[in-house]
Amino acid sequence: MRLLFFTRYTNFESNLEAVVRRLNPALFGAAFIAVMFTGSAAAQTGSGDKAAIAATPAALTASHEDPAAVARGAKLFAANCASCHGATAKGLTGKDNTDLVRSLYVLDDEKGILLTPPIRNGRPDKGMPKSNLTDAEILDVAAWLRVQSYGAGHRTTYTFLDVLTGDPKKGEEYFNGAGKCSTCHSPTGDLKGIGSRYSAQQLQGRWLSPGGGRGGRGAGAATGTPSRSQKTVAVTLPNGQTVSGPLDRIDDFTVSLHDSTGAYRSFTRNGDVPKVLVTDPMKVHTELLRTYTDADMHNVTAYLVTLK
Repeated sequence: MRLLFFTRYTNFESNLEAVVRRLNPALFGAAFIAVMFTGSAAAQTGSGDKAAIAATPAALTASHEDPAAVARGAKLFAANCASCHGATAKGLTGKDNTDLVRSLYVLDDEKGILLTPPIRNGRPDKGMPKSNLTDAEILDVAAWLRVQSYGAGHRTTYTFLDVLTGDPKKGEEYFNGAGKCSTCHSPTGDLKGIGSRYSAQQLQGRWLSPGGGRGGRGAGAATGTPSRSQKTVAVTLPNGQTVSGPLDRIDDFTVSLHDSTGAYRSFTRNGDVPKVLVTDPMKVHTELLRTYTDADMHNVTAYLVTLK
């Protein structure tokens, strides 16, 4: 029964990978798609040697795991697993497939059903040896891993330890070089003092997702005056009239905006009628999400923090 379940789960993991890889990286980011999987599906490099978050007592309570089992599992993991998977199970920088917190085996594990086979038998094809742990000890390790995964996935239960794990010098080099950030931004211009205005966590979030928020609405939508990061849209009607302004919402059936007077306008779409042209000032940032490495993100953040 267990073998049948594990086989079906493996098929599910492969199918899920195929679906996720079809997701638009502009929406989810290439890094997000890459870290969804461990194992042969996708090489994943962790950063657990300088992990940014760790599970807290709040995560332990909310996960409903046995505190005693988790405590035992923590000691067993540190002694037997941390050298390859990092102290917080988030992997080691430069080592592929070592991040367990985002592994589907951990995310979907219940009572050690999924985790026991690979821990007990190892994964020789990935360089993971067999374990000398007893079944009871494996269950304890599994409980601890589930708490780490739960803590990472529930923002109200984790605490930030050290966001600034990058190298500011390398971040500056990327800013002025490969990243081409300096073609639009200046540390003495629009970014002057940015390191004093935001915390490291806020700063990293803002430069990786400068549009902020969800959906099409932005700060300037209701006034008809677009903000710096606001998408705008020009709708050309069949009679030649063009209505433009900050984009409110767009899908295959309708497009809506606020015109220059601040009035809300909505139009039904039928194929290419009316003609719709969306301008996204943050398009370059969205496209760059496909190219960032973990090191790039952390290094640039470390550099931006120095701009006081």
